Amino acid sequence: MNTWTGRRPALLAGLSGCLLLASTPSTVSSGLPLFATIGHGREFHGTEWALVLTPIVAVGVSLCLVRRWPYLLAIGGLTAGWALIAPRSSGYLAELCLQFVPQATALVGVLACAQGLLREGAPGLGAALAGLALGARLFGSVLFGSVSPYYGNGASYLLHWRSGLVWIGAAGTLVALTRLRRADPAADGPAAGSPRSWQRVRLPLAGTLTMALAVPLSFLSTSDVAALMGVSAGALQRHQYAEVAMVGAITLVLTAGLAALSGLWSLGGTMTVAIVQAAVAAPLGLAIYALQLTPSPARILGVAAGIAIGGVAAATRWRVAAAGTLTVAAATTLFIAYAATTGHPERLAEQYRVIPALIIIVLTVAAGTAVAAAAAAPLAPRGAVPVALGPLAGVMSVAGLQTLQATYLDSRTGLPASSVLNAQSHLTTSALLMLVTGAAAGGLGVAHYLAERWADRKRAEQIRREAAAAERDRLARPIHDGVLQVLAMVQRQDGGSQLATLAGEQEAALRKLLAGGGTLVPDTRPGSRADLRAALTELAAPGVEVATPAEAVPLAGAKATELVAAVRAALDNVRRHAGDGARVWILLEDETDGVRVTVRDDGAGIPAGRLAEAERDGRLGVAQSMRGRITDLNGTTTIDSRPGDGTEVEFWLPR
Repeated sequence: MNTWTGRRPALLAGLSGCLLLASTPSTVSSGLPLFATIGHGREFHGTEWALVLTPIVAVGVSLCLVRRWPYLLAIGGLTAGWALIAPRSSGYLAELCLQFVPQATALVGVLACAQGLLREGAPGLGAALAGLALGARLFGSVLFGSVSPYYGNGASYLLHWRSGLVWIGAAGTLVALTRLRRADPAADGPAAGSPRSWQRVRLPLAGTLTMALAVPLSFLSTSDVAALMGVSAGALQRHQYAEVAMVGAITLVLTAGLAALSGLWSLGGTMTVAIVQAAVAAPLGLAIYALQLTPSPARILGVAAGIAIGGVAAATRWRVAAAGTLTVAAATTLFIAYAATTGHPERLAEQYRVIPALIIIVLTVAAGTAVAAAAAAPLAPRGAVPVALGPLAGVMSVAGLQTLQATYLDSRTGLPASSVLNAQSHLTTSALLMLVTGAAAGGLGVAHYLAERWADRKRAEQIRREAAAAERDRLARPIHDGVLQVLAMVQRQDGGSQLATLAGEQEAALRKLLAGGGTLVPDTRPGSRADLRAALTELAAPGVEVATPAEAVPLAGAKATELVAAVRAALDNVRRHAGDGARVWILLEDETDGVRVTVRDDGAGIPAGRLAEAERDGRLGVAQSMRGRITDLNGTTTIDSRPGDGTEVEFWLPR
């Protein structure tokens, strides 16, 4: 991003967008003010369709304009400011619609800014900003999500806080826009015209369709859900929580499918962030209820401390480990709260326990912020941060909470308790979800690390090949001008002699080397692989035929080098002892547990006892150059020869 505009204006814009996200009351789970909690049996009439379509259009347009994220943040700031004064000049419908636009544009804008930073060499800042996008929404949930503070003495205080966040955020986005007037390619997916440019279409499409899921699902009647479940409508009317859980499960499946449409990495990141958002819902609801009678600064300090801890952890290179640690700490705290209240954690809220509530806020907010940051890093190279951490994770978390309602049952009656703190009484479910989130974030981070290492190895191999090609081209000119011309002249002037034959063989080998068919120095590094088929093909020459499989035959670099050297030694023996005009056939066989190379000639053959006599006289060509090499590699060498019928040497090496 240094070549684009610099990081300071981008960071200013991103933080200003976070202030806009923190200024609007939102659901604890999703952070998006979905126009309706995904339900059933609902029909929309007249002007209600404006409330239905506004968030869908706002999210869809924002996802299509992620490269223009500075303008999205500016639009979010202006509409949030206008929403503060809209009740004075507009109707109630316009006021509600205006609540959706700044949330959608600011959320997508902040996540696109984080993606740009991640892709342009600022992973700490980018990951921290992605985590702050969730932390800011949790801030708004804790500070403004409680109903009672809006009545009585606390109402005007919170409204002043909200107005201050809106105007400061709007001013920051407008100031940053003066420095960020051009599109940011790093915030988008693959560039247009690339083989993967169709991701530009599927990512916004997946996010928009996810937001639109609530429309058809809201029209499901009780009888429709009963038919899907295979039960009677009367049973669902008596157990409405089961109906809500069923609709949530349907939404989960559909959202997971749309997330998979945007890519497997997007699916993994979406599920990780959705689980952590569902996990923090009940603990934060418990803390908000317990702090109703506490002055607002206590809640502000608690949630601000959690965001700060999570943001600092996200900015380090150990963000994945930090996310796992914070989720384990949050889960442990929830288990302790459950055990300390003898299985009734709702008592913390009913008795307005401030210290436990603040501890829960700090750790759960820190864990959520760190997990969102850890999930953003693997998504950034795929251009999926805005869609995966935005609408996909938001809708999936809402659906997950609806599905969890089927587990919030009284152990004695088997029915949900008639209490607003029913979900909070099952705090261990949130603790388990926290542990699952930590494991998911760790798995995502490990997979990202391995993928990057593999990509680095591929890039290094490509660089090595390009360097070898450049070196071969550099050597080609003097070799062609000197050695090749001399060898060709020797071959033409003395065509019948052994010297001319050798000159012809060396000329062919050099030309093949310069054409890219060979390597000057074999790669014998530990772990290196070589193509034995290509190496043996280079031995083809007048009088030497090589037969190999159609596909490459990979073998460890050191083994391939030694095996080829043994074959060369066998060819040298043929030239010296088989007689003039002897022909040679080399056969390579790729077997399941090893490779087999056969060198056969039609020469004079080896008289009986000649090999033993040569070894006693100190001529160790066969014993060392051939059999010794193969024996050192745990292979076998078989020599079959009869005088007058040629010789067959077979090398076998295990893989």
